[in-house]
Amino acid sequence: MGSAGVRPRAPHAPTAMATDNPASTTVVRRTPAPLVDPAPLWNPAGDRSSLSVQAEDRQSVAMLRLELGSADLCQVRFADRLHPVGMTMMASQALRDSTGSVLVPSLAERAASARAGGEARAATATLRHLLPARGRLPDFLTPFGGSESVTAGLEAIRATASWRIRAEVTAAYADVAATPLRRRFAAADPEALDLFGQAVDTWFGTVLKPHWSELTSAHRQQVTGAAQRLALGGLAGLFAGLHPAIRWRPPVLEVRTWWSGELTGTGHGLLLLPTPLAGPLPRVLVEPGHPVLLVYPVPMPHHGAAPTAGALGRLLGVTRAGVLRRLAESGELSTTALADAAGVSLSSASEHATALRAAGLITSDRRGGAVGHRLTPLGAHLLGQVPATAVDAPSPAGPRPAHLP
Repeated sequence: MGSAGVRPRAPHAPTAMATDNPASTTVVRRTPAPLVDPAPLWNPAGDRSSLSVQAEDRQSVAMLRLELGSADLCQVRFADRLHPVGMTMMASQALRDSTGSVLVPSLAERAASARAGGEARAATATLRHLLPARGRLPDFLTPFGGSESVTAGLEAIRATASWRIRAEVTAAYADVAATPLRRRFAAADPEALDLFGQAVDTWFGTVLKPHWSELTSAHRQQVTGAAQRLALGGLAGLFAGLHPAIRWRPPVLEVRTWWSGELTGTGHGLLLLPTPLAGPLPRVLVEPGHPVLLVYPVPMPHHGAAPTAGALGRLLGVTRAGVLRRLAESGELSTTALADAAGVSLSSASEHATALRAAGLITSDRRGGAVGHRLTPLGAHLLGQVPATAVDAPSPAGPRPAHLP
């Protein structure tokens, strides 16, 4: 899951806020002021802190191989609720680009409004400044405890050892601008953590809370559908229908996610968490003493009519929306046929297919020298062709490598 921050200060306490210039961001005791988006790279003056890791443009899709033992497979289960702070962390990251926004257009609009002005503007800017733009989040921001409320989640994060905060923030930060606020956050500075906690609390209340019942409904629908698959097809049937980026090769669960590796289970089981806020790819958290947590993206429950061509175009871009509709009409198209149908070059069609596949909206299968593309159940759901519960159906071809054209 994902979460972050700390308990907000009492009303009478001075408020820790950020300055307007991210290059000189610091925590001061004064009235709130908005924090603008930081520069994406290290500044030319070479102001580098000890923070290091992958830059955003190097946060590429990778393959994680998780070997599950009998003790883990005997304890495969679903999370019984969404984690408010965890959902805030993932949503604030996922809604920064169109691939994450596709699953939750209503939330994407609300997040855009929050960023544009109002009470949540400073909270949005703080989260965008302190969290990586995409990819893996620091694990301490995804605590297992504190799922009862935002306050409980922030307290769980506040209890994290400072050495762990520094290690994980260092591993999550990339070649981004080193600012005083980022350094203090990495050092587990109490005021920086308080500022972060206030931002989480405000952003949740503004963006997620009005849609919390819908998010909870999406989670419950997916759990219900998965229980049916488990009853009819066993674990293989369950895993086959989770997401195109998840593949079961006994005893290994392969997950296309933001980091690579070969791991073994913890012996405490596998905890599954479907949510529209996971982002374009599944997320995996492995922590000793706890079950392996696998968070994977699902659509919001479908209500009302399918999105119009104009609305879908604004979300995905006109060309990619057109590609989805062409696939819906044709069933399957090669990359060449897709380029002809969309009126774009072959290389451009390949790029669009890669983006749509990464978002879980299409699946691709190589046959000889050609690659065929088809809608996933999620893609069909986005076009209004299937109800939300049908998205549980497994993709016949399974997940596809990210390098396919």
